[in-house]
Amino acid sequence: MLKRASNINSNVKLAFIFTILQSLGRGIWMGNIFSLYIILFVEEGGGMFGLSGNALLGLTAGVSGIAMTAIVFPAGIFTDKHERQVMLRIAGIVGVAAMIFLSAASSLSLIFLAMLLWGAFQGMSRPAFESIVADSLKTGKRSGIYAKIHLVRQIGMASGPFLNVILFLFLGDKWDIEILKPVMLVGIGISMASCISLFFFRDSRSMGLESESMYHTETGDEKDTSEAGSKLTKRIPILLVTSNIIIGMGAGMSIKFFPVFFRSIYSLRPISVQLIIGMTAVFTGLFGVLAQKFSLKKGRGEMIFAVQFAATICLIIIGFYPALFLLVPLFILRGSLMNAAQPLSRSILMDVVPKKHRGKWNSAETIAWGLFWNASAVIGGFLIGENNFQLCFFITAGIYIIGTIPILMLIPLVHKETY
Repeated sequence: MLKRASNINSNVKLAFIFTILQSLGRGIWMGNIFSLYIILFVEEGGGMFGLSGNALLGLTAGVSGIAMTAIVFPAGIFTDKHERQVMLRIAGIVGVAAMIFLSAASSLSLIFLAMLLWGAFQGMSRPAFESIVADSLKTGKRSGIYAKIHLVRQIGMASGPFLNVILFLFLGDKWDIEILKPVMLVGIGISMASCISLFFFRDSRSMGLESESMYHTETGDEKDTSEAGSKLTKRIPILLVTSNIIIGMGAGMSIKFFPVFFRSIYSLRPISVQLIIGMTAVFTGLFGVLAQKFSLKKGRGEMIFAVQFAATICLIIIGFYPALFLLVPLFILRGSLMNAAQPLSRSILMDVVPKKHRGKWNSAETIAWGLFWNASAVIGGFLIGENNFQLCFFITAGIYIIGTIPILMLIPLVHKETY
């Protein structure tokens, strides 16, 4: 049960504020709206190098991934050696700049520049944000808070598409670039506010030994760690990050193209797509909380494997283009189950990684869902080409199955939490 708000660490309170603003803004402009915006931009003659809209959409993700990859490890090292708040403020400035460029973009070149800066923002902010939140929570007691942050994130992601429904009702329920642009601007403004909120985090509010790795002794000195514990502080993070890299590689090939899939294969209109995306986010948050509750009895590793495997089965069925009344619940289940593993994975990683190394390991996690997600989106764009979604979905499912293997190896190594 979540403690009363007055007893929650101030950094954790800010984490909820940043998360809701960031997810709400992205829920409005990024994902399905941005994807169709690029497709329509190309269809209206704004393409480059004769590439298809799907290929260029994949490249915009690739640009973000490259920027994130180039900066995330230096940012993680900086985060470990200096105050987390310094990196968060630098990230906030870069994020605001990215949103300014995106709001003013009138060509693909400016869009690519904006996405380059947005990738840099993600690479800078993620290691410092996750580290300062972990430093502000007690070790062995994190998954409950992480599940609630995950729920807030998904509520924000759901609220974005639901707000879009209202905007489309006023502006018109059709895929038109002149309608999509003002919708995006609303989300861009909220994303800018989320970047500004990063300026208010403080290292002085972090906890001491209470938030240190569970394998460290009371001195907090890494040299005092037992030999067995030392092995686990390396083996567990490696297995988690390896799994996330593989899963992220598969996800990037397909997820960004689902809005195009709905439009091209099922001829869905904007409001219908917004409702589907919004409901997926709602159930994703709820499933994250449920998975955390079940993990207290079944184990965190076991629950991660179960939800990811079930999500893979849903994607395989989607690849056969089922009737719409089956597609919608399958799509919602796929997204909800796959993402339900995130709070559990995050809590395991932060429980075993020493504070002095959290920036670097959070950088590795960011690469898993940054570089490989975005880089594989480029591959997905070329694989799909002229709407060959089925091939891409089946390849993604195969990659997902491979990604669950490290989790099976992780299960006997992870302790259960007390609540």
